[in-house]
Amino acid sequence: LVGNGAAELIKSLMENFTGKTGIVRPTFEEYPHRREPSDIIAFWPQNDCYTYTPEDLMEFFAGSGIENLIVINPDNPSGSYMPKADMMRLIRWTKQQQIRLVIDESFSDFADETDNTFFDQSILDENPHLFVMKSISKSYGVPGLRLGVLASGDTDTIRKMKKDVSIWNINSFGEFYLQIQEKYSKDYKKALVKFRAERERFGKELNSIPELRVIPSQANYYMAEVINGMSAEELTRILIADHNILIKNLSAKINRDGRQYIRLAIRNSEDNDRLSAALKIVLSSYRMKEE
Repeated sequence: LVGNGAAELIKSLMENFTGKTGIVRPTFEEYPHRREPSDIIAFWPQNDCYTYTPEDLMEFFAGSGIENLIVINPDNPSGSYMPKADMMRLIRWTKQQQIRLVIDESFSDFADETDNTFFDQSILDENPHLFVMKSISKSYGVPGLRLGVLASGDTDTIRKMKKDVSIWNINSFGEFYLQIQEKYSKDYKKALVKFRAERERFGKELNSIPELRVIPSQANYYMAEVINGMSAEELTRILIADHNILIKNLSAKINRDGRQYIRLAIRNSEDNDRLSAALKIVLSSYRMKEE
């Protein structure tokens, strides 16, 4: 099923679900927003890098009564990633537990493990409880086209969703894009190799900033904790006002013990260097002011 952005598909899918839904926080809020707060059971990873394993999820959600489980891989905003073999264990467990599993792999193309998708007909046929979601704009940089894709072996739910979404929900530009996308698959794979190298380089640059604690990521962004006493809100405000750079203030997603988190997009080398230079100026000047 192709949607007018993944948001249209998420809305329709979540409204087709019943019962309680398990999520991992911090998360992409579109999923829990489509369910009643009382129907959400949230797992918080118990470590500073917000990583987790299938066993962590199995132990936490076993006996919780959830009927649905949402896993974003790589996760948003942390960039935490579970390898495909780990995800297969989770697929088998949720099948045994009769839990519907949604895997959102909108950022999976950026992971170092290249063969990680579950858009696989044999896997979907064997696991009709599995739903695989992907936002096309995240990987290909075409948010204005409004394209999302959902696949599942649960043909009944897909059939209901096809009736639920607008009959002409995809515009002609988006349709044409989907027709020509495969022509550029080799170029896209080459671009991903360059991207992964730039992510590593940029990560090292960010790690050289003493006022930041950078969390390892397999996505096209880094989550970082501001550790010099400056608030994420103030840092975001100064960067946009003085440097014309917009970052993501994560205060609304993570409000724990007063800790301050931001999310930084990974762009080309020039943009990344401009961001790191601005961060050094703003964060070091705040540190000196405090001292």
